[in-house]
Amino acid sequence: MSIYENTLKTLEEECRLRNIPEGLGGLDLISNDYMSLATRHLEFIKEYQDRFGTPLMSASASRLLQRHQNEHNAFEKMLESLYNKKILLLNSGYHANTGALSAMSVPGTLIISDKLIHASMIDGIRLGHGDTARFAHNDMAMLRKILEKKASLYKNIVVAVESVYSMDGDLAPLKELVEIKKEYPNVLLYVDEAHAFGVFGENGLGLAEELGLLPEIDVLVVTLGKAAAGYGAFIATSETLHSFFINCSRSFIFSTALPPSVAAWDMLMIEKLVGMSEERLYLKELSEWFRNEVEAITGMRCQSRSQIIPIHAGSASRAIEMAQKLREAGIDALPIRRPTVAAGTERLRLSLSADLTKEDLVRVLEIIKVCF
Repeated sequence: MSIYENTLKTLEEECRLRNIPEGLGGLDLISNDYMSLATRHLEFIKEYQDRFGTPLMSASASRLLQRHQNEHNAFEKMLESLYNKKILLLNSGYHANTGALSAMSVPGTLIISDKLIHASMIDGIRLGHGDTARFAHNDMAMLRKILEKKASLYKNIVVAVESVYSMDGDLAPLKELVEIKKEYPNVLLYVDEAHAFGVFGENGLGLAEELGLLPEIDVLVVTLGKAAAGYGAFIATSETLHSFFINCSRSFIFSTALPPSVAAWDMLMIEKLVGMSEERLYLKELSEWFRNEVEAITGMRCQSRSQIIPIHAGSASRAIEMAQKLREAGIDALPIRRPTVAAGTERLRLSLSADLTKEDLVRVLEIIKVCF
């Protein structure tokens, strides 16, 4: 038996063997289509064609070598008008985080990260091979201790966090992070808004917008494959860092660019998303109601303050069992297991969206009651 077969056998024995899901089609509590834009794509096809015609389906080169960039440039300009920052379009959130964080790991830089940041951010930090430190999740006292000890030893400090954490749905203390940043002139604040974009803020620009902190964030990363119902990602940042990433981010330099057709679609979806304030308010109220109901059933406090609601199972086998019970009732919810989350914190991760109703979620609560 090969080492690869042994690995698969171990994963199966630990109830951690993954397969691409098939046969799903029930009530959707899996996807990140928080504003339910992706399910409405047929509504927008004619408008897309009327405005953009038939943009090329392939870029055929990286942005630095590409001929056809009208759609990319127009999309970046539109985003710049929303953020009042320079915008760089990339191929995915993974490309953005691995490219930006590895590039920023230049000599004289320390990257300090929350322990629960996304795998793409972790990989970017590792690829940089620079000096790093971590603080316990949302532990600002621990972050302050690290800075007090190390800030004077480095030219630059990058503090990397998510605004909404994807597995617990809780929020980073952005206001306090900004206050800490202001105490140290060499600190840059790096925020991944993947799960906040579209859901938080007056224009759906994320938690930083909702808190009035956009000008204070040095590097802001947004993926377009979740609430924006598109594909790709972008970095909102300063003129200097924008140019730095163009020249030093390997995932930008060495990747074929997004197809012009995708950049045009992304632009249309953001235009729709900006005006969905009623849907954002509805999703916020629905999420709060559902969290309270879950807490009443499980007897456990829910850390979430967003549309992501975890149901903790305590083991991989129990998470699989809970998911199966929901599936039998026509509800799609998949188990989250190690290494995505730590052993003993296996869970269902329920993603709420703006097209769900309380009646839909009452069905979910009935199954959760059976499991607890």
